[in-house]
Amino acid sequence: MILAELQSDGRMTNVELAKRVGISAPPCLRRVRTLEEQGYIKGYHADVDARELGFEVQVFAMVGLASQAEADLSAFEEKCRGWPLVRECHMLNGEVDFILKCVAPDLSSFQSFLTGQLLTTPNVESVKTSLVIRGAKDDPGVPFDVLEARLSTAP
Repeated sequence: MILAELQSDGRMTNVELAKRVGISAPPCLRRVRTLEEQGYIKGYHADVDARELGFEVQVFAMVGLASQAEADLSAFEEKCRGWPLVRECHMLNGEVDFILKCVAPDLSSFQSFLTGQLLTTPNVESVKTSLVIRGAKDDPGVPFDVLEARLSTAP
């Protein structure tokens, strides 16, 4: 319950959180700290509107690598961590090795990144891009109600 509440509103006070989950504030704070220490809570972030901040372009880039040796995969992941326009990087199973979620202020900025950095990276064999027209859903975290339903029907 603590995780579900914090996922929906990470800014609430410990007193409010304790009230919502039905315990007093001191044990609630101890449980939150334990969840942080154990890695269940990785951080707290503001959900900013990229377009309102001037990042008009969002692109998904599907990247194919020439080699999938672990050292090459790790090297590409490290490269992605250093690119500010890449907001997410996921290794996939199938035809595409990685999918990158990128944001940029405009199309020419993204094109400069694409041709000057991504396509020139060692081991990058192919890149296919898809420009996002609009987003229909962007829910952070996990669906706790699905987890609860699964746990309640487990033998």
